[in-house]
Amino acid sequence: MARFSKMQVMCAAKETGIVPVFYHGNLEIAKEVVKACYEGGIRVFEFTNRGDFAHEVFGELVKFAAKECPDLILGVGSVVDPGTAAMYLQLGANFIVGPLFNPEIAPVCNRRLVPYMPGCGTVSEVGKAQELGCDVTKVFPGDVLGPKFVKGLRAPMPWSNIMVTGGVKPEEENLKGWFDAGVTCVGMGSNLFPKDVIAAKEWGKITELCKDALAIAKKVRNK
Repeated sequence: MARFSKMQVMCAAKETGIVPVFYHGNLEIAKEVVKACYEGGIRVFEFTNRGDFAHEVFGELVKFAAKECPDLILGVGSVVDPGTAAMYLQLGANFIVGPLFNPEIAPVCNRRLVPYMPGCGTVSEVGKAQELGCDVTKVFPGDVLGPKFVKGLRAPMPWSNIMVTGGVKPEEENLKGWFDAGVTCVGMGSNLFPKDVIAAKEWGKITELCKDALAIAKKVRNK
């Protein structure tokens, strides 16, 4: 069962502005990364459903975070069908993210009052997702659609809460472009988790990367 309410998830995502997106099949490495991000100020973390037995790793991460990172809101990404969503909800996911919009997932999440953040690539998809109760919609792939899409979408639909993933970098110009366009938060993957850093188990560097990204986000949003 989710430890955090839908309102808590949305508020934390909006307040911090950065949602790390990460997957690793090794539980101990996943724990270290989650802890490093938490120490860097991250409060919403997306573990992606991208490998065999990912759900087993996630289930243990939920238990780990409850003890070691009590304020961390842990959710799951790369969910494309309702059965997978239901499984992760049973494991304690606080939110469900998808690369696409599957209308059948919405009622599964709504029944538990857990946010479903589907990947949308058109204004019509965003509108339909909102109609089915998705308070936050994910614009994906961000590197293809770009900030202009977000700005154009929010002109006639200013109530939209948008998370963008893909094409997001921990750089001032990049983040300023997205937040100026009107996104609520951004998902960030490989730029926070360089392969060489993971291989060397330099967890302190991940903490610093998170701190720097959060600082940049705060700076560009306060302008």
